Amino acid sequence: MAKFLVRAVFAALGLWVASVLLRGSIYVANTGTLIVAALLLGVVNAFVRPIVTILTLPLTIVTLGLFLLIVNAMMIGLVDLMLGGFDVRGLFAGIMAAIITGIASWIGGMVIRDDRA
Repeated sequence: MAKFLVRAVFAALGLWVASVLLRGSIYVANTGTLIVAALLLGVVNAFVRPIVTILTLPLTIVTLGLFLLIVNAMMIGLVDLMLGGFDVRGLFAGIMAAIITGIASWIGGMVIRDDRA
């Protein structure tokens, strides 16, 4: 549970950075909305993303994995649909948010890395 919360913090940080860098394209009403968006993104990535990834596997293979950016943008868009006060305007904004949030989550994964093998 602690790892999930730390990952959610890094996802929130990534969403915040995306909202600052893409001002006008991504809107977050307040800090509470940002935290809820990060938690929802974690839940969506845990349950919905694997199903969508499997269903779009042929397209992902044909595009050499680049379609996963679209899948990640769709997950952020799904959070946008579920949460008021969090708005992603357009596919490009979703893709850029997915890239920025992915980088933040990657850094978070490095921080909480488990060295046990």
